[in-house]
Amino acid sequence: MKREEKNQQTRRRIMDSALAEFSAQGYGASSINHVCTDDLSKGIIYHYFDTKDDLFLACVGECFDLLTGFIRTHMQPEQGTAEEQLERYFTARMVFFREHPVYQRIFCEAVITPPAHLRTGIQKRKQEFDALNAQILERLLAPVSLRPNITKADVIETFRQFQDFINARHQMTGTDPLEFEAREQSCRQALNILLYGVIAGEEHGNV
Repeated sequence: MKREEKNQQTRRRIMDSALAEFSAQGYGASSINHVCTDDLSKGIIYHYFDTKDDLFLACVGECFDLLTGFIRTHMQPEQGTAEEQLERYFTARMVFFREHPVYQRIFCEAVITPPAHLRTGIQKRKQEFDALNAQILERLLAPVSLRPNITKADVIETFRQFQDFINARHQMTGTDPLEFEAREQSCRQALNILLYGVIAGEEHGNV
């Protein structure tokens, strides 16, 4: 076996063990000692990752990279009404976490309760995910006319504020599977209301 291949396999075993640890315990309660296994000593782990923070950020990066790729794949081809595309987007998110539950708690910590000293590092690793969200929202808005005093940037920023509120509401229970799905449903409903309002079309002119 080539050295590079062996290094990749070792790094993968470390990542798998770390994902299990962070998923079960969260960042704060996790320990490198618990990432160690019979064939992964602390020395081997520190050869590949300098600190627990580096290992956690690697797991965060993998989570968002895989999630972003999964959503991109399931949003293709770009067809259907805006509401249908919105449904496909949130369905893709839910399917990803059902198929890869080990990333759920890591995702929640990254977006809801990131360790203060890792906020910058986490933000860098989720930039592509955030950019994809903005692209999808802009695509949903492309065929519609906005009110004269409303811009696409306003809508995107307002949705971010919706998400901040929802994240704060689920801050204490966001890692429970049922609460996680409730949070996703709240985000879906918030974006639907933001885009389409709460007044039925035929009644809008009477208000």
